[in-house]
Amino acid sequence: MADKISLTPSQKRLVEVMQKINFGRIEALAIQNGEPVFNPPPRIFREIKFGSENGPRPESTKENFSLKKEVVELFEQLKGLDNGSIERINIKAGIPFGMSIESQMKY
Repeated sequence: MADKISLTPSQKRLVEVMQKINFGRIEALAIQNGEPVFNPPPRIFREIKFGSENGPRPESTKENFSLKKEVVELFEQLKGLDNGSIERINIKAGIPFGMSIESQMKY
């Protein structure tokens, strides 16, 4: 399993954004050469759950930790996408739960 310190700077930024959102989604995230690109900035949506903890994940302040399998799978998918955009990444408890992508098919 990979650790946060093994990620590229743009991958670390995506992990940190997901941890700060906690529950919600990221939309219109550009991907270039399999890496998330934050220019232009993606759209961020947070879900507020009444009676629950709505702040960032506790891990968001840590320099390093083991990545959950869903995060590793997300980055594997991005590498396979190469260039394109993610229409939406759904986030639950700071972890990617699913995504919709737009890509150019190579025939």
